[in-house]
Amino acid sequence: MSPLRLARTSLLALAFALGLMACSGTSDLIKPAELGPNPVLLGVRLAWSAKVGLIDFPLDVKVNGNLVALVSSDGLVAVLDGRTGTEVWRVKLAESIGAGVGSDGRIVAVLTRQNELVVLENGRELWRQKTMAQGFTAPLVAGGRVFLLSADRSVTAFDAASGRRLWNQQRPGEALVLRQAGVLLAVGDTLVVGLGSRLVGMNPGNGSTRWEASIATPRGTNDVERLVDVIGRVSRDNDMVCARAFQAAVGCVNASRGNVLWTKPASGAVGLHGDDRLVFGVESDGKVMAWQRADGQLAWSSELLRHRGLSTPLAVGRSVVIGDASGQVHWLSRDDGSLLNRMATDGSAVVSGPVLADGTLVIVTKQGGIFGFKPE
Repeated sequence: MSPLRLARTSLLALAFALGLMACSGTSDLIKPAELGPNPVLLGVRLAWSAKVGLIDFPLDVKVNGNLVALVSSDGLVAVLDGRTGTEVWRVKLAESIGAGVGSDGRIVAVLTRQNELVVLENGRELWRQKTMAQGFTAPLVAGGRVFLLSADRSVTAFDAASGRRLWNQQRPGEALVLRQAGVLLAVGDTLVVGLGSRLVGMNPGNGSTRWEASIATPRGTNDVERLVDVIGRVSRDNDMVCARAFQAAVGCVNASRGNVLWTKPASGAVGLHGDDRLVFGVESDGKVMAWQRADGQLAWSSELLRHRGLSTPLAVGRSVVIGDASGQVHWLSRDDGSLLNRMATDGSAVVSGPVLADGTLVIVTKQGGIFGFKPE
């Protein structure tokens, strides 16, 4: 291995370690907040449960209508009916998984740790393509194409039917990259990508840049201190996309014009969610935050779940749902962050963040447990 490759690999490993420490929000020296009595102010019941294998990569659970697509580390790709937990199809790939899952409801795409993009339909492999670099962000399937963001900060588009490479755009960047999911989504006719500390709007037809918007400014004297990659998930409301820069800031961008609407300092390591009024996030110490979407002013903060290793939040109904490192699922009030209800899963950390599938809240844990919760 060349010294350059070795250095980059070491940096990747260091970034991964930093990401894990930040995402967990816990350490042996810090005791997680004690969980008080459960007030059960919101009726919720466990409707169904299912199982896949261990998940030790940055999983993105993809929902299209009632269909929930996910994949385990050992290559088990599954699509479930979110209403009942019934399996629609599953297939076991021979390779372990590095990033996934992307889906438009028909096609499912994953990236293996052997750097192969694999595309499936109804449990049958359509095609696979070797990629030039690792990736930690789930592929995006949209408009008859599959888009891939790689760890070398390149973006590639493939024809979803044939696997033909349509274009590739490479951007030089910082030496260090986070080993966790970045930003890759479609907003109207614009492909929005997180490249370093910026959101970049690209033409999905050829990859040309339409605009760039900085969420944070890298600072510091070394690569670690300057690491402020934009991370997923994002909170989108029409053309307004709000995102987090790792351990630096949160901010919102107009994805039609590419202008920054506001940014605020924030020290978190998982993504955001929200509605047309508020944007929700968690800091690395477990504080739950709500910012006004219009101007970024703080609406409220809650310290009920400090140092509990929180997942990305999900705004649903009158609550904000967050999982923690012990497999507990917390429903907090959207108005002030007070506890409404709490339910347990399998005792392992909630990964990815909750998702909503046709009225069912779906939770996935590190041990591969899948749990469907419904309001009573």
